Amino acid sequence: MSPSGTDGPIHDLHTVRDWLRHGVSRFRGAHLVFGHGTSTPVDEAAFLILSALDLPVDQLDPWLDCRLTAAERAKIATLFDLRITTRKPAPYLVNRAYIRGRDFYVDERVIVPRSYIGELLDGELATVVPDAESVTSVLDLCTGSGCLAIIAALTYPNAIVDAIDLSADALEVARRNVADYGLEERITLQQSDLFTGLGTRRYDLIISNPPYVSADAIAAFPPEYKAEPVMAHAGGADGLDLVRRIIAEAPRHLERDGVLVVEVGTGLDILEEEFPNLPFLWLETEDSSGEVFALTAAELQSSQPDRRSRTR
Repeated sequence: MSPSGTDGPIHDLHTVRDWLRHGVSRFRGAHLVFGHGTSTPVDEAAFLILSALDLPVDQLDPWLDCRLTAAERAKIATLFDLRITTRKPAPYLVNRAYIRGRDFYVDERVIVPRSYIGELLDGELATVVPDAESVTSVLDLCTGSGCLAIIAALTYPNAIVDAIDLSADALEVARRNVADYGLEERITLQQSDLFTGLGTRRYDLIISNPPYVSADAIAAFPPEYKAEPVMAHAGGADGLDLVRRIIAEAPRHLERDGVLVVEVGTGLDILEEEFPNLPFLWLETEDSSGEVFALTAAELQSSQPDRRSRTR
């Protein structure tokens, strides 16, 4: 069976503009769900088209009126068909995801990287880590594809980075990405249940984008999110089981002036109620508000969380 677009009524689609319009119409008609690097049918169609043509994914306009070869049209048509029939996130179909213009290999062994911490490392984290050259050790908990560990290594040129994940499959993907960036001598990958395998090691900066999705939210996932490893999402009943562990255990692994940065999704209200003595600093990004917090080692050590029982 030939992919739609190689014959039939859409054989007249010749330019990138033609295929963009066609993709948007098909994706809207199929009621696809986005959120894995794109947020609209237009951006999704553009991402797949540009990936198929091996063009920069952030530059659509220069190519809109370019005519495509038959082979190029067939490749795009196949990707559109797969996106609709499998409901897999587009990055899985092209084995490529992007954070702040940096590209990373991805497949179904890892969650599609989209952490707000990537943006923070690219600039805004300077509000809590003002001297990048003074950072000599970084820990990336729940590293997944390794993207945050890689961005951290690029942001902090004097740092050695430990990247931890419980999933051996995820670490295989991370190993490929670390090699692609030539950072094998600065990034160490290790399988561990959070801090369990780290002994007494301490760090100037600990970053983490842990699983933080509640059980009810996971049960309601659309197919695009179900395609990702469930362990990369599952954070317990209210989504914050691992976040609580990180808060409790991080002080033993931070240097005196160290900083902890954690992405928690919509957990702000729960955390501020449960830990009223912790002065969470909520970091803003272009697309998020109150989803990433920062705490210093001193704040974590001096504050006593209120652990009164709560109904979950």
